[in-house]
Amino acid sequence: MQMKFAHEIVTNEGRKNGFECAKDAGYAEDSARVRASELQNPKLFPLVVQYIGELRSEYQKKYAVTFERHISELGKIRQDALAKGAWSAAVNAEVARGKAAGLYVEQKIIRTGKLDDLSAEELEKRMAEIIDQYAPILEGKVDVSDVKKKQMRIRLNGSKEKQSKPLRPLKQVQSDPDSTSNGSSSSSSHKTKE
Repeated sequence: MQMKFAHEIVTNEGRKNGFECAKDAGYAEDSARVRASELQNPKLFPLVVQYIGELRSEYQKKYAVTFERHISELGKIRQDALAKGAWSAAVNAEVARGKAAGLYVEQKIIRTGKLDDLSAEELEKRMAEIIDQYAPILEGKVDVSDVKKKQMRIRLNGSKEKQSKPLRPLKQVQSDPDSTSNGSSSSSSHKTKE
């Protein structure tokens, strides 16, 4: 019963408490709580405590996460998923293998603040920076590697780079609120059916 208790404690680590393990090992319910406490006391039962320690070290070796074991397990999961036609699970397993191998680098940039908090000058400056950064995309001349390099340079150096050419507005906006309400091109010309 002591060996069974030791196995119950180690195999159910975190799922069962000592009382439940003692009860499952065969100790009477009314004395199981006391027996569980005594069996884990090295002064009273040193051999049981030693056996529990040996079992724990065996389990740690058996289930230890090493790079090689992790990669091979993910590979097995991917193969099983492919065999069952579970493409999504297979892709997820392969991505997890890539992350474990260091093939993916996740980068997060957290910025705080709102556009409402910016002054008009700061907002115009930020818009100019965005237009400058994404000018190749906006103009239809996209070389992704150049855009990525430029963004990385800006992130690393801050906004110290000067703009190479003056900005031109994408669209002229009228500031007179009455000019759009005279019916020439207002949104009220679009009628909806009810």
